[in-house]
Amino acid sequence: MDVRLLLIGFSGILALTQVTTSFADNLNGKKLYSQRCAVCHGADIKATGPLAHKSNPPTPDLTTPAFKKRLNDYPGVIVSSVVLRPNGNLIPRTLRENGVKIPPHAWSIDDLRDLNQYMKEVISRSR
Repeated sequence: MDVRLLLIGFSGILALTQVTTSFADNLNGKKLYSQRCAVCHGADIKATGPLAHKSNPPTPDLTTPAFKKRLNDYPGVIVSSVVLRPNGNLIPRTLRENGVKIPPHAWSIDDLRDLNQYMKEVISRSR
């Protein structure tokens, strides 16, 4: 295979997989966060939700410099890893033990991008 074709193909794949904030739907990100995350993390993302201290370990404050750096270094990866594999059974167990029902959601790439971008914006306003 011609190396130039391989490089062109690889650069095309990279371009398609990068998180593009210009296309992020902030309203969708806010809706997803409000419906699925705020119960623990709170509207301010500082672990102020009603279930924040009812999980073991307690819900982390996502506005810390360490989390902000992880969100910037790995765009979308942090959000998708929590959404798709929510800390083993911690999140479902905490919800179940406290009688909170959050309906299943068929996550799309756009949802993950929108949620990631919304969280980054809230974090940047909080510090």
